[in-house]
Amino acid sequence: MTGRAAWQLPAFTASVLAPRRHGHALVIPVIDEGDRLRAQLARIAAAAPPVDVVIADGGSTDGSLEPEALRRLGVRALLVKTGPGRLSAQLRMAYAWCLDERYEGIVTMDGNGKDGVEAVAAFVARLRDGDDYVQGSRYVAGGVAENTPLDRHLAGRWLHAPVLSLAARHWFTDTTNGFRAYSARLLLDPRVAPFRDVFVRYELLFYLTVRAARLGYRVREIPVARRYPARAPAPTKIAGWRGRIDMLGELFGAALGRFDPR
Repeated sequence: MTGRAAWQLPAFTASVLAPRRHGHALVIPVIDEGDRLRAQLARIAAAAPPVDVVIADGGSTDGSLEPEALRRLGVRALLVKTGPGRLSAQLRMAYAWCLDERYEGIVTMDGNGKDGVEAVAAFVARLRDGDDYVQGSRYVAGGVAENTPLDRHLAGRWLHAPVLSLAARHWFTDTTNGFRAYSARLLLDPRVAPFRDVFVRYELLFYLTVRAARLGYRVREIPVARRYPARAPAPTKIAGWRGRIDMLGELFGAALGRFDPR
């Protein structure tokens, strides 16, 4: 099998809540984000970026994804993963759906309220100008990093970004940041082949950073804001030291080409 017939996707359901209005999609992966997600969607609606919002749910049980409420907040589609896998499976599901809907490019941001939604329009502008992978960075000029936990700052800035930059042969400063964008041509390139079930947890994010640059696609970083709560636990789905160790394995696997298509 070739092309879409060979895509490996988790089982999922799709609820289309509104017609397509834009040429680009904003994918927001979530699991039980509650009020954080609702507040974020309200900010996105107020900013009115040129995107259709697609929620990629990994199995929420907190009641935050009631379809009519999402419709009022401007969400175009709710995709609910029913098959196995974590973040990378959610992204495979959502990216495949968006490509089937013929979107020209996809912006992705977390659904926990940390990211400055005002940057969404800038990602779309870069895709329209011909970029293929646009990485948001809180560390480049104009970026904002507020209340970043020290362990995350040190690991992201001095381990994660240097390792992937060396593998990609392109300097990145904020590769743990899920606020990013991809062109459809990048995701559809058979040399990239992102729709494989080897991508389960965080591997897909790390792999695309390396693969896009190594294949000669147009890549760049743009400034974004990432704000952690000042007096509350950092919102995260990475649990304990085991989760961090697993992530390191995925990081070095991507850097060493373990996920490259054979």
